[in-house]
Amino acid sequence: MSAAADIEPIDILHLGREKVLCTWRVGDLIIDPGPTTCADTLVEALGGRVPKAILLTHIHLDHAGATGELVRRWPGVEVYVHERGARHMVDPSKLINSASMLYQEQMEVLWGEILPVPEESVRILTGGETIALEGGIEVAYTPGHAQHHVSYLHLSSGTAFVGDVAGVRIPPAGAVIAPTPPPDINVEVWHESIDLIERWAPDSLGLTHWGRVDDPAAQLEAVRRCLDDHAALARDLDAPEFATAVRERLARDVGGEIAEAYFQASPPDQLHAGLARYWAKRAEREAGEA
Repeated sequence: MSAAADIEPIDILHLGREKVLCTWRVGDLIIDPGPTTCADTLVEALGGRVPKAILLTHIHLDHAGATGELVRRWPGVEVYVHERGARHMVDPSKLINSASMLYQEQMEVLWGEILPVPEESVRILTGGETIALEGGIEVAYTPGHAQHHVSYLHLSSGTAFVGDVAGVRIPPAGAVIAPTPPPDINVEVWHESIDLIERWAPDSLGLTHWGRVDDPAAQLEAVRRCLDDHAALARDLDAPEFATAVRERLARDVGGEIAEAYFQASPPDQLHAGLARYWAKRAEREAGEA
């Protein structure tokens, strides 16, 4: 596998802060373009280069919110997305309503306008496909963080672009956080997705939060540990107690401006909300099986 593949991490400077959101350029492909608030930064970084396709790991607004705006700017660009997320790209009304409940008055500031993607631009994925672009892109269905999450293995470089499956790590810090916003967190299924990425044996990981990881095994093990640790904390602590514990740990391990980038990429209150919902759904499921 060639390490010299045409791969570029683009810092799209969410809210002006470095190393919160990374859009990946793989030749003439874009992976996770980010929110509309960062669209101008991305377009400027591309320097007039128009991609052939946009690949979405999932449709959360920090990863995919700009997609409709970019298709408007670049008519004809293809958008690859899992079948469970595709309809929300074509008609984002439910996505916007759901996100508005979470972000409330911060919606516009954080993400900007969410435009629909023309249906004819959408290429639906289920997992198991190989996209015949840029040396071949293998697709895997990797839920746990979101029901519509996929990951991409670039076959010619050995780089796996994993969205949120492999967690948040803001360089140069080494701390790893499992991002667990509502509503789709499933700890057991997430572990299965981590195992799948591990079986790919990638040479490196491309994280959205943030950048290239050259020791995939250590990163995947770290996100496993964090996921289980945070799940246990969320079961035992209420939201303010959980947020305080996470913030204190991260401030101790990282501190300063980098800690703020972690908090922006993965807010502690959202970490608890997703895991609390996971425990509630699990209890309902277990009660029904009793």
